[in-house]
Amino acid sequence: MNSEVSAVTDRIIERSRPSRAAYLALIERERETHVRRPNLGCANLAHAYAGTAEDRDAMKADAGMNIGIVTAYNDMLSAHAVYYRYPELMKVWAREAGATAQVAGGVPAMCDGVTQGYPGMELSLFSRDTIALSTAIALSHGTFEGAALLGICDKIVPGLLMGALRFGHLPMVLIPGGPMPTGLPNKAKAAVREKFAEGLVGREELLDAEIGAYHSKGTCTFYGTANTNQMMMEVMGLHMPGAAFVNPGTKLRQELTRAAVHRLAQIGARGDDYRPLGHCVDEKAIVNAAVGLLATGGST
Repeated sequence: MNSEVSAVTDRIIERSRPSRAAYLALIERERETHVRRPNLGCANLAHAYAGTAEDRDAMKADAGMNIGIVTAYNDMLSAHAVYYRYPELMKVWAREAGATAQVAGGVPAMCDGVTQGYPGMELSLFSRDTIALSTAIALSHGTFEGAALLGICDKIVPGLLMGALRFGHLPMVLIPGGPMPTGLPNKAKAAVREKFAEGLVGREELLDAEIGAYHSKGTCTFYGTANTNQMMMEVMGLHMPGAAFVNPGTKLRQELTRAAVHRLAQIGARGDDYRPLGHCVDEKAIVNAAVGLLATGGST
């Protein structure tokens, strides 16, 4: 390892030792004492299982991991519109791995590309804390042995991770949706913008050019905060390797998501490869993310 990176990492480890130890003790207590399905009352479990007729018998038998899906789906964000059918498919893939899955909850997700320059932008950074709270609420039911977090954009991923780390005794995976394919090239779009500024084309032509450039489901076509988030999550080991930049709607994209669900089912507390989120996100993972950010020229 680079000596400077190693020295910085060692300083972070030393400086954070007391707080890190307290956090690890917290998640160990949670692992031992947190409300879980075998300890829930039968009436409580009946409420949890009432909406899951297809998986109810498997959940009742408590034979495999029950995965809580926290989704930031909406179709206001192109990056998140891809998540529309993910929970349905993930339930099928969970069954393949001897597990079950439920949508634990949804979190808000807003697009700076829509609100930039308008009052809605004032809520952008504040939304991260709401997302963190919503994630914690979703995972608070005590009925999950693992979680899958569906989110991409710049406030959503940090919010999901902040809320999820309160349940750091659970194994978790973040599942991306991939970037949209290239549309109208930037130079061509810029040319239309210039003509609009000169009064040579109208609003309709300008809108057509903008839609031609930003044209389908998926993350932004530039290396902004959303795509940077995805790189950092992969570098931290919270994605399936290679998952960040595969386009939506492709066979590989589907198989990476399927593999993520299968892998999650393998790293629960009942298996021999227990990997809780709180152990994965440590000082070295954070340094790796920072190195990845700087090395790739990522957005802040």
